Amino acid sequence: MSDDTLTRTLQRALATWPDGALCVGFSGGPDSSALLHALSALPQARARGLHAIHVDHGLHAASRQWAEHCQAFCARLDVPLDVRRVQVDRQSGKGPEAAAREARHAAFADVLQPGESLLTAHHRDDQAETVLLKLLRGAGTEGLGGMRERRRFGGGWLWRPLLDVPREVLAGYLRDHAIDSIDDPSNQSTHYARNFLRLDILPRLAAHWPQAIRAITHGARHNRQAADYLGQHARKALQSLRRSTDDSLDAPGWLALHPALQARVLESWLHALNLAAPGHSHREQLRQQIEHAHGGRVPLVRWPGTAVHVWRGRLHAHPPLPGIPPGWKTRWHGEPLALPAAIGTLRWMPDPASRPPELEVRLGETGVRLRPAGDRHTRELRDLFQQAGIPPWQRRRIPLLYDTDGQLLAVAGLWSTHAGNERFTALESTPGIYITD
Repeated sequence: MSDDTLTRTLQRALATWPDGALCVGFSGGPDSSALLHALSALPQARARGLHAIHVDHGLHAASRQWAEHCQAFCARLDVPLDVRRVQVDRQSGKGPEAAAREARHAAFADVLQPGESLLTAHHRDDQAETVLLKLLRGAGTEGLGGMRERRRFGGGWLWRPLLDVPREVLAGYLRDHAIDSIDDPSNQSTHYARNFLRLDILPRLAAHWPQAIRAITHGARHNRQAADYLGQHARKALQSLRRSTDDSLDAPGWLALHPALQARVLESWLHALNLAAPGHSHREQLRQQIEHAHGGRVPLVRWPGTAVHVWRGRLHAHPPLPGIPPGWKTRWHGEPLALPAAIGTLRWMPDPASRPPELEVRLGETGVRLRPAGDRHTRELRDLFQQAGIPPWQRRRIPLLYDTDGQLLAVAGLWSTHAGNERFTALESTPGIYITD
């Protein structure tokens, strides 16, 4: 019966899935073993170039033996296997589960070809665990919608064809075919949140509510529909609020959105910038800062991986900026100069055959005044920055160029001082000095 259920599920799924090669994410554990074995028996799967990938995280002493088991398993099925060994960043602060998942997904994305589908063996019980974890972390409709059956991934698709299949069906398939799979001892440790739910909490729920898992996943489908509906409206709102020239967001416009859209718009905007989305408390803090922003204040809200400023009625986001070494300065003759605090590289851009006079580059200077070339007045650099629309958090990171006598010649990429003598002529006549990544 398990054989028939799993096989029919995969046959129906393949009949409606777009053309393209199929790659199974194969850990060698029970679930992925059942998925790969069942697919290998389907001519329509083999006709799509069925193959598998195994990621060796190197986190367990037996990981190489597990890779060898997977190679032998695939050899018996005559299914090509790609084994990738990865380095898991244990110091990332994300926790071992998240760090391993990140390394694994990077390996998957590297292997996946354009138009190809990566299949994983996530099933209905996994979905229930995911929804409960998201609920306990305070997620909204997107999180409570659980795992999507399909989504874009790398150059192709991530496909979970078994999300409606109970774990017991896969376990029965293994028994029916006498399939030997890997038993990772870490799966029995309730130290990990997902294992705790699987081994302790869900069995207790099922003892009182036999249909608990079915009910949880049914609720997830309702949340997924709501999340997709909100997503459509959030994309439209983001398009109207985002300014493409600087990737900033209209702060009052964002604040005026319905609360159900605020989180989605903010997350979409930040993810497009490769930045982390905030939790509930930081989102509330951002709302308050917008409401009370006035005058010359530039509110800043930070959370791991992201900083958001409220400036001139708009939200500006960037990764946390390293501090500038106090009093930093160095001599420069026009060669590419790597600046500290992840600012970038200072470059001399005119005729490569020319070189500037010996200069001194400084960062973080305050109280500076200069007379830009073509301007009749000497001005505070602070006022020039403000008039030019340079955000306050970037101003101290813009290099100032002095001659060896301590006279200011230029603000990199922005202004040269008035040509008062020959020492200024080279800088005034050049296309400019620039900072690049």
